[in-house]
Amino acid sequence: MKRFAIWAFGAVILAAAILAVLGYVSLRQWEVSAELLFREQARDMALMAAEKVAMAIVKSEEESLGALQAVVADPAFRPEALGAWMARTPLFDRVHLFDRQGRLLYPPGEAGSALANLPAEISPGAWDRGGRRHLVVGDQVVLAAVLVGPGERRVLAALGRSEEVLRREVIGRTLDDLPGKSVLAVLDGDNRPVYASRPLGDAERLLTVSMGEALPSWRIALYQPRDGFPRAGTRQQTLVFTASFGLLLLVIVAGLAATYRVVRRESEMARLKADFVANVSHDLKTPLSLIRMFAETLELGRVADETTRREYYGVITRESERLTRLIDNVLDFSRIEGGRQRYDIEPSALEPLIQEVLEAFRYPLAQQGFKVDVDVDPELPEVPMDAGAIKQALANLVDNAIKYSAERRHLRIRARAAGGLVHVEVADEGVGIPPGETQRIFEKFYRIGRSETQGRRGSGVGLALVKHIVEAHGGRVGLESRVGAGSRFTLSLPVVREG
Repeated sequence: MKRFAIWAFGAVILAAAILAVLGYVSLRQWEVSAELLFREQARDMALMAAEKVAMAIVKSEEESLGALQAVVADPAFRPEALGAWMARTPLFDRVHLFDRQGRLLYPPGEAGSALANLPAEISPGAWDRGGRRHLVVGDQVVLAAVLVGPGERRVLAALGRSEEVLRREVIGRTLDDLPGKSVLAVLDGDNRPVYASRPLGDAERLLTVSMGEALPSWRIALYQPRDGFPRAGTRQQTLVFTASFGLLLLVIVAGLAATYRVVRRESEMARLKADFVANVSHDLKTPLSLIRMFAETLELGRVADETTRREYYGVITRESERLTRLIDNVLDFSRIEGGRQRYDIEPSALEPLIQEVLEAFRYPLAQQGFKVDVDVDPELPEVPMDAGAIKQALANLVDNAIKYSAERRHLRIRARAAGGLVHVEVADEGVGIPPGETQRIFEKFYRIGRSETQGRRGSGVGLALVKHIVEAHGGRVGLESRVGAGSRFTLSLPVVREG
């Protein structure tokens, strides 16, 4: 028995040691995977921020150029008008005007300016076509634009931006709502931070991305606090695992089961997050690509037929609304995860809200041949709610009904009052949901693992948002579904209490 006990104790120690080694290796792999995933998400965030800033700069420049074109085109144009324009347009603190022969028209007395050779860089075709472009002159970025003056006379405007206004009015307003602990900073050509979304402190720089032609020498850098995810979290887990090694000798079975569950849960979460990032990236790129394609086609004047142009405008509007819904879902989910989501609840009528949602989906419903039935009780009482949030929840349900319908394309929306609640039903005759997954579909990032649904892109947070919104209003979400027969979601909301 003693020999057996020694062998058994040795076997337990050996098993624990092997488990400790395997657990440590697995934890290190998880740390590397988490770090890689975090960096990929950080790069996506930085790229989106750079694109957002570039779009804000372009928008401000286009507005300023429109006002300048009106000033230059005035037959009674005087140099004093440029001073008034600059006062109204603080983004630009320097302006030079040249004629087609390269002569400086404004300001007088600066013939030796560094911009004197700028007209020679503008091709004859650009003079005829007009347009705008960014040029690097010395250590500054100049916006060069060909404008049309009185009598169709072409004038080259060279505009220099005010870095202070650019930092405060454009970059600051664009990047001041970054969620989480990460810090976005804008670095100039000398690698000095000219803007930071919050104090850098001892934060560590993770990566930098270019800001494009609008600011070719500037970059956006993403910083992470040293105690932030994932490095500090994974190191803390490693220390906890090492400290618990002695206890693991006594509770080897429980330790094995717990380790298996932790690894499985973390692996599943990492996979779901990776799928979430991939799906959201795809859903963002698709409408953006369509909007850009149709907008460029219209901008180049390649569509002469008015009916086709209106169709293109409709596509741009529809894809913009789709993009807005996706971004709203992601941002609201982020606020919910951070515990920062707030709802402004007041008594409101449901019927106008339902009609607004259907109007937003009118084009895709008609295009895909859906039959839509709406049945709203005329005596429906008002409901205390945040109208925008409930509208978003209904839009997510209608979007899912469109996305997961097969041959039978039938959408039914019904609203009725019963038992002190208002019940809003959204039903379809689509692919349906298996009985074992009717509860899990409300979990964040979860998507049904069937071939009929995996081909349809989605972020995996839409139904999680629906459940959170309804429960925040004191209601509940019901679901009835059969595979191949469709699904019916019911939002039950409490009515306004009289007295």
